Amino acid sequence: MRGIEPTRRELVGSGAALGGALLAGCLGGSDSSDGTDETNSDASDGTSETATASSDGDSGTYTVAMEPMGAVEFDGPPERWTALLPSYADMAFALGGGQTLGIQGHKRYATEAYDELPGIEYDESEIRDLNQQGIDKELFYEMDADVHFMEPNQLIHWYDWDRSDVDEIASNVGPFFGNFGRRRSDEWHDYRYYDLYEAFDLMADVFQERERYEAFVDLHETMLETVEQRLPPADQRPNAMLVYPADEPPTEFYPYRFDDGGISTKQWRDLRLNDALAAEDVGHYTGDGGTIDMETVLEVDPEILLVRGQEGASESAFRESIIEPMQDDPVASELQAVQTEAVYNAGYLDQGPIINFYQTERAAKDIYPDAFADATLFDRERVAEIVTGEF
Repeated sequence: MRGIEPTRRELVGSGAALGGALLAGCLGGSDSSDGTDETNSDASDGTSETATASSDGDSGTYTVAMEPMGAVEFDGPPERWTALLPSYADMAFALGGGQTLGIQGHKRYATEAYDELPGIEYDESEIRDLNQQGIDKELFYEMDADVHFMEPNQLIHWYDWDRSDVDEIASNVGPFFGNFGRRRSDEWHDYRYYDLYEAFDLMADVFQERERYEAFVDLHETMLETVEQRLPPADQRPNAMLVYPADEPPTEFYPYRFDDGGISTKQWRDLRLNDALAAEDVGHYTGDGGTIDMETVLEVDPEILLVRGQEGASESAFRESIIEPMQDDPVASELQAVQTEAVYNAGYLDQGPIINFYQTERAAKDIYPDAFADATLFDRERVAEIVTGEF
């Protein structure tokens, strides 16, 4: 944060203590989930009190509230910050906050989206990979971040932290601020979820960047209006199945639903894609490791198959690792999606506003080529102007 040397820990610590007290009822012991397979579900309706931001005009400090932390106090926009998931790293970058100090894994962060923004530079070599067979608490002391944009319960349930570890880092380094919204199927997440722009709204309060946020809201609404205008009628939209291969070449999959409200499936909902699982007696992944075999996929027989776990793979690499093995498989080759070559890379699991623009446009062109082949769903130059503050 700006201009706060000896008092930074004291000021942040007061927010951390308040957040720690409110966390006490939410943070539990650890379980065996490691978060390696990503999901969607309908475990929560996300209906709880709206989080708010408030300021103390006399001291210059302000608080921003988000579940499960409660109110977190800031004395200025963070200058040094780290995220665990790319969704929050992308939000902060979009708000002019610069680069994250660390990330869960580089390959899951769609930084190629930034390459399309004129005049914007992003240096991945400066970002630490936080997940090295677990997340070492000492990394947080080394990074010395003003704030940690991550869900504390993830550290407990995915990485075997104790609540005392979370409290220690919040008190000695900087507070936590984040809510795991990628999916809605984890049993431990029994409090409010936030959709992408709800979380982004609160991040704007943290960075005191209301104008930038509103500019992104305008761009997002414009994109959705363009999508609505170009979409074919409902009865002409294909049914699709979203899966994550449990192995390669793929023989078993984790199946996903679009209608869970999770951030990771936002583009499919916005594109009004028909979920092939919705009309079938086939379960979907809920974090318990359940998979389906190729015969079950054939029973559903979706018109489009969307395959996760390939993140930044090139078109040729995706064809070699996914499409060609399925074409050679006696069961998979019977799928209509394979026969019509309607098997697509489902992209990244985590997305903030910029990555969501990028992924929505790519998905629209794949799924509705006749309607979107020539479409530009977002203005790259405008995004770059907002990021740099020259808008």
